[in-house]
Amino acid sequence: MAKPFSQSSIEDFCKQIHSSLGNVSFLVRVFAGQLTQHECQKTREKYMEMYGEDLFDLLRNKIDGQTSKTCMILSSLMLSPHERDAIVANNAIFKQRDSVNYKALIEIYVGRKSSHFFLIQQAYQTKFRRHLDQDVMSIEPPHSYQKMLMALAASQKAHSAEVSVHIGKCDAQRLFQTGEARSGGFKIDEGVVLEILSKRSIPQLNLTFSIYKHIYGHSYTKHFKNKYDGEFEEALKFVVKFLNNPPKYYAKVLEGSIKGRKSDEGALERIMVSRCETDMNKIRKIYKNKYGMDLRDVIMENIPIGDFRDLIIALTNKTSIYS
Repeated sequence: MAKPFSQSSIEDFCKQIHSSLGNVSFLVRVFAGQLTQHECQKTREKYMEMYGEDLFDLLRNKIDGQTSKTCMILSSLMLSPHERDAIVANNAIFKQRDSVNYKALIEIYVGRKSSHFFLIQQAYQTKFRRHLDQDVMSIEPPHSYQKMLMALAASQKAHSAEVSVHIGKCDAQRLFQTGEARSGGFKIDEGVVLEILSKRSIPQLNLTFSIYKHIYGHSYTKHFKNKYDGEFEEALKFVVKFLNNPPKYYAKVLEGSIKGRKSDEGALERIMVSRCETDMNKIRKIYKNKYGMDLRDVIMENIPIGDFRDLIIALTNKTSIYS
């Protein structure tokens, strides 16, 4: 069990950090191994008070005169979850001029509670002097993922306290009638899909797709494979799969990222930081069931010895230590 984090312990950590800024191994042990993310943020505040410097900026820009992946992750631990998501969203839209990272955006738009999503939007506006939803709407060229994101942004405003089985059944039946029950074969009615995505909360949408599978004996995305795989179908299939089981999605992405088979730059770092104190235990359990190995063992086998590997392994342990 973690020791209580007192005012004196914050000051002690700040003094140790100040004298060890060039020692990345020490910083990994402190920020990833000893402190929760909330405690990292408190340490950042105290460090600024004591030394007049921002640990976030120091870790991003000044260690060893360069920005390493290890220091980038450590700096992310200095941020609140909504500040970090705001940066991830901005990078997803603007980091690569001709390539928007839609999957990173879906992780935020689908995987965050409505109260948290509102804070992300506020943080985005504060940091970048821009509106997140407007930046998504302005993406060129237009893409089906963009339509999904705009609908999901509206769904985040659906603050129903409880999910409704009745509404779930009605929406599932509507999806069936406008999809596989149509004469002439299965075809998605984009208008119906986007309307449902925009009017229901994320938990309600999850229930709807679960009810669909229960009533009709297969997932809504079953018919998307092969001959029906268009851009809209691909985007919707991703959204539905993520909705149904986020930890399973994260386990699959981590498998590809750790073994170097995925092109989603930064996915490993993004997922490890965002999930380390939430559902990492679930992700590890699913990973072991699916791939037959513990996530930590796979990291040990595939990432070279060093501070980066130590940091990633420490993040896999955070849930079990602090939750």
